[in-house]
Amino acid sequence: MARIRTLLSGLLGAALLIPVQLSAAADQPPPARVDYRGLRVTLPDGWRVVDLDRNPDACLRLDRPTLYLGPAGTQSECTGRAVVSRADTLHLEPLDGAPERADIPTVAVDSRYVLREVPPRSGSNELRYALRRSGVMATVSYGTTPDAVRTVLAQARAVAPPPAAPPVVAVPAADGAEPRSAQKPFKGEGFDVCTAPTQKAMDAWRAGSPFGAIGVYIGGRARACAQPRLTARWVRRQAAAGWHLMPIWVGPQPWHNAGTGLSTDPSEANGQGREAAEGAVDAARSLGLAEGAVLYNDLENYTDRATWDAPVVAYLTAWTERLHELGFRSAAYVSVSSGVKALSAHYHQAPQAMPDVLWAARWNLSATVADADMGLPKGTAQWAGPRRAHQFRGDHDATYGGVTLTIDRSRVEVNPAALGPIGGLA
Repeated sequence: MARIRTLLSGLLGAALLIPVQLSAAADQPPPARVDYRGLRVTLPDGWRVVDLDRNPDACLRLDRPTLYLGPAGTQSECTGRAVVSRADTLHLEPLDGAPERADIPTVAVDSRYVLREVPPRSGSNELRYALRRSGVMATVSYGTTPDAVRTVLAQARAVAPPPAAPPVVAVPAADGAEPRSAQKPFKGEGFDVCTAPTQKAMDAWRAGSPFGAIGVYIGGRARACAQPRLTARWVRRQAAAGWHLMPIWVGPQPWHNAGTGLSTDPSEANGQGREAAEGAVDAARSLGLAEGAVLYNDLENYTDRATWDAPVVAYLTAWTERLHELGFRSAAYVSVSSGVKALSAHYHQAPQAMPDVLWAARWNLSATVADADMGLPKGTAQWAGPRRAHQFRGDHDATYGGVTLTIDRSRVEVNPAALGPIGGLA
C-alpha cells in the first residue's frame, strides 16, 4: 500500500454548515469545488457529486468516482453484488451521528496537520477518517490503492472557523455483548440485498414477508455498495428478531482486473483465498458474529472454464481451510454453470477442503435445493443434508409491509450445528 506524507493544513477546521449548491441530477457534471460543513473539496475531472440529503434513496456505489455528501438514506436504488472495477469515492457526513461501522477501519484524526502515513489494512478497500477538528467523518473508497482519494481529502481546505469542542469519534464500541452466531437452523426462503436495509424495512419484512434469512455483504474488494448501516448493533437486532444471517464476502473474481480480479495462477489464487478468509473473519468478529458461523464467499459466474476452474477451486479450498483454522465455517456462492461444476468435479480429491455449504445460483424460479436445481449429479452425497442454498430468482423488486427492496431470492436449508466439527467434514 502506497505511503503518503501529505499534511492536512487547514483541513480539520469547522462544523458550520455551508449549503451545497448541487443539481438534483446525480449524473450532471459537478463543480470543480464543493463546500461542505466548512470544508472546500477540489474534485478531479469526471467525478460526480451526490447530495444524499436531497436524494436519500441514492445508492453509495463504489464503482463510479463520486463525492457523496450527507448521511446515507434508504439506499433503495442499490442493486448488484460484485463490480469489475472499483472507483475512488469520498463520502463526507457529520461526525456527530455517524454510524459506528464495524466493517472497515476507522482512524481518529486529532491534529489538523497529520493524516496517518501508513493506512490500516482494509480487505474491502475502504477507510474512514474521523476528522475531529472539523466534525466530519470522511469515508475513503478506492480501486487498487488509496493514494488518489486520500490526496483529494488532504488537499481540502477549511473555509470556516473550527467548532468549540471536537465531537466524539464514531468508532465501533466494545459494549461487552456476547458474540452471536445469528444462524439458527433454517429451512425456508431467504433474500439478499446490496446494502443492509433500514431497521424499519427489516421489521416490516419480518412481519409481512415469507423470508426468514437475509444475505448481507460484510466486505471484500469487489463489493458493489457501501454499508453505512452495517454495525454490530444492526447484527444483534436482526438476530434478536429471529433472522438467519448469511454474511457474504465479495473477494477477487474470475475476471481480469488488477484491483478485483482473481489470479489465473492456482498457487496465487490459493494465497488470495487465505487472505479473503482473514478479511472476512476480521469483519465478522467486528460485527459480533461468533466463531462457528458460516461465512459465504461470493464468486460470480464465468464462461471460460479452461482458464478459471483450477484457480477457482484453489481459491475456494484455501478460503475454506483458512476459515477452519480461524474457527469459522465456509460457504461458497457460485453459479451452476461454472463454479458448481468446478467444485463438484474436484470434490472427491479433497472433500475436507470443500466449502461446508454450497449456495448455487440458478435463476430457474424453482425454490428447491434438489440435486438438479443445484447443478449437482443426481443422487450425489455432495453437500447432502442441511448444507445447501439455491438462489432461484435474480434482481427484482419486492414489496412487503409497504417497503420495497431490490433483492435476489433463495431457498435456504442450512444448519450450522449439524455440520460437524470445523475442519472435519467429509
